[in-house]
Amino acid sequence: MTTNAHDWFTTAVEALAEPQGQRVWSIIVSFLGDMAQDDGAGISSAALTRVITPLGIKPEAIRVALHRLRKDGWTDSKRSGRGSVHFLAPHGRVQSAQVTPRIYDRTACTTAEWHLLIAGTPSGLELLDALSEGAPDGVIRVNRHTGLAPGPAPAPMSDLLIANARIESVPTWLQEELFPILLRQSCASLDAALAPHGAPPELDPLRRACLRTLLVHRWRRIVLRHPRLPVQFHPADWTGESCRTKVFELLEQLPQPSLSELETAEPLPMTLDIPPSPDAAH
Repeated sequence: MTTNAHDWFTTAVEALAEPQGQRVWSIIVSFLGDMAQDDGAGISSAALTRVITPLGIKPEAIRVALHRLRKDGWTDSKRSGRGSVHFLAPHGRVQSAQVTPRIYDRTACTTAEWHLLIAGTPSGLELLDALSEGAPDGVIRVNRHTGLAPGPAPAPMSDLLIANARIESVPTWLQEELFPILLRQSCASLDAALAPHGAPPELDPLRRACLRTLLVHRWRRIVLRHPRLPVQFHPADWTGESCRTKVFELLEQLPQPSLSELETAEPLPMTLDIPPSPDAAH
């Protein structure tokens, strides 16, 4: 590891860190979803600590977050020698698998065919609520009584008015409701953070894991907070597609290390000194 490579890594970690502080449980979920999603894949406490402490997170915060994730059914653990190995529980694996296609989708939405669902009764609203809470790229709520979904209209549902729709124009108020200001600011922040670094030097597996975890974590928190919609739905200041391009350009240059490489890696110094957010371990 040359001095220049170490400096590049340190600068990149500082740029990619969450401006509002670290949410430890979310970073662990990002790491496991990116590098340990397969059935049977797990990582020891020591190796997980080596990946996460350079991001400015203390070991005790990792322990608290792991306890909370186990309690919530996201992760499980088993004893291995003097330590523990942590892995996604069935619930966590299902949740991760459900959003993985969205997180790692490199293409912009170009869907041209849509349908509207309109509810006018309490039972219709219940049905629309249920449809909206299903698949992440399913029904998008326009308002309390109206949903928009990709593809042709489904079979009739007695409690809903359903119509095929061709999107001619999208008003600013709907663009800003679907892409709230805080989300737009978060995306612009990541887009700017990715801009100046250029191609990374050759990095060892542990540093690649640190950077991948930060990058996937930041991108996941953006891409899962808005519906997948084509460009006419985007506010004028939405930088999502520019950010998507930069995220995957960098991920391509940070090959995924194996878990065995992380188990044998030498620890890195803590790179950041950023206080955790109030809900960091919760």
